[in-house]
Amino acid sequence: MMLFDMNSVTRTHPDLSRCPTIDKVGVEERIDRLTKRSIKKASKVHALKLALSMIDLTTLEGADTPGKVRQLCYKAAHLHDAMEGVPHVAAICVYPTLAAVAKEALKGTGIHVAAVATGFPSGQYDIADRMNDTRYAVEQGADEIDMVISRGRFLAGDYSYVFDEIAACKEACGAAHLKVILETGELGSYDEVRRASDLAMHAGADFIKTSTGKVQPAATLPVTLVMLEAIRDFYYATGRKIGMKPAGGIATAKIAIQYLVVLRETLGEDWMTPDLFRLGASRLANDILMQLVKEKTGAYQSLDYFSKD
Repeated sequence: MMLFDMNSVTRTHPDLSRCPTIDKVGVEERIDRLTKRSIKKASKVHALKLALSMIDLTTLEGADTPGKVRQLCYKAAHLHDAMEGVPHVAAICVYPTLAAVAKEALKGTGIHVAAVATGFPSGQYDIADRMNDTRYAVEQGADEIDMVISRGRFLAGDYSYVFDEIAACKEACGAAHLKVILETGELGSYDEVRRASDLAMHAGADFIKTSTGKVQPAATLPVTLVMLEAIRDFYYATGRKIGMKPAGGIATAKIAIQYLVVLRETLGEDWMTPDLFRLGASRLANDILMQLVKEKTGAYQSLDYFSKD
């Protein structure tokens, strides 16, 4: 992944009192307009394949086993071998204890290993434990760390603590990339989402991410727009490109394409790449494959034709 090396940047605490106030009505009206666009034929096929290449194929269950992860890794690299031009997904996302299994299974595929860490999903770890959890995940083979912030601390206004925990995890990542999960469903307002986004980027995030997928609501298009606008403003101010990952509840090709439309209209072509945009999902790949087959043959296949994991 060719992202800006945040380890070379001196990080400073942002003045969050200067964050813009979010126009809730304006955000939701813009999403309403953008999601009414119709994408057809060749453009639709291109969008479907692009969305497929951006997926972090995810399994984060207590019952996960090495066998399940190996099967998921095989699927990630062989989504539909019978159809030419189908890309592989961007990454497999697992718990740290299964990162080594994924790393071995994905050897030579070009698919990254992402591991959740830092007390996922609650975030109720202190900074020392967060750093240890992050280092362990990297040692096990994770190329990317998906960390959760301390939402309670953030909502209490303890921004310095949250900044420091993100910066500490970034240091513990070493060469791995850091995705900072805001858990937007717990933040309560678009204004808080904007503040958390700005804080995470200044503290060292390579990506900002909506959700763990364990809290409802998870990813939504309006929240994603607020975060994308924060990324745009950060880029204008610093020249640094930060990635974005909506995650949780993105299960259909139609919704995935809506996210790409919002991304394109907010950040432009430069961000239309797995290096800077991901979709966290467990079921999305199969629906996209079904749509691709339909575009090629004119007929839907049953989801039973595709592996469940």
